[in-house]
Amino acid sequence: MAVRVIVTRPAAQAADWVAQLRAQGIDALALPLIGIEPLTDAAPLVDAWNRLAARRLVVFVSPNAAERFFAQRPAALSWPPAVLAGSPGPGTTRALLTLGVPPAQIVEPAADAPQFDSEALWAQLCGRDWRAAEVLIVRGDGDGGRDWLAQALHRAGARVAQVAAYRRTAPAFDAARTELLRAALAAPALHLWLFSSSEAIEHLLASPLVGRRHDWTPARAVTTHPRIGARARTAGFGQVIEVRPSPAAVAACIQSLRP
Repeated sequence: MAVRVIVTRPAAQAADWVAQLRAQGIDALALPLIGIEPLTDAAPLVDAWNRLAARRLVVFVSPNAAERFFAQRPAALSWPPAVLAGSPGPGTTRALLTLGVPPAQIVEPAADAPQFDSEALWAQLCGRDWRAAEVLIVRGDGDGGRDWLAQALHRAGARVAQVAAYRRTAPAFDAARTELLRAALAAPALHLWLFSSSEAIEHLLASPLVGRRHDWTPARAVTTHPRIGARARTAGFGQVIEVRPSPAAVAACIQSLRP
């Protein structure tokens, strides 16, 4: 019986994951459960660019953070040669490379890291001397759970500033997305949820299309981090499988579930 995988990342990243999963013979569709919106005031981002050369490290929490930050780059400026760019995983690294950051200046988790997150990035940063270093973290407005790395850097002696590059919002459901959600709710055995954020689960549960008493027991989810897996279980998903956050690992997991 064919199972359709529902990719819940923000739209741009969801499209990329859908393409990679389909390339491996998996039926996948995007149902973004996190909206990404521009900020009304770009002045803090322009100011951050003007001060960029004074930083030792700029950490981008996601591909969206990188893309929205570079969208406000003054025409006369380029990435400074002495500034490192921190990336929590392959998706953000690809975005930074596309935007022109030299590969030698990107710090990212080891390729075989069990997770791609702040802790895995810190494993690559913690051996450096951060005393009195100026560090900037580029994130989304209202991002939750993004302070761990800032605190680690602060304890290591860095002076840490943060700037928002976008707003995370509840998703917008057009006719196609509404139809997909209704199909998944009506036939849970034919659908498999792929979650890369606990916030996506929260938005799903809060959707007006999902009744507060909806029974998630028949539903299955693949999650890319233990904390996300724990939230899916709390939400009531009957089967939750945790897997490394790479398309190859996710595809292998999904293929193993086929009858």
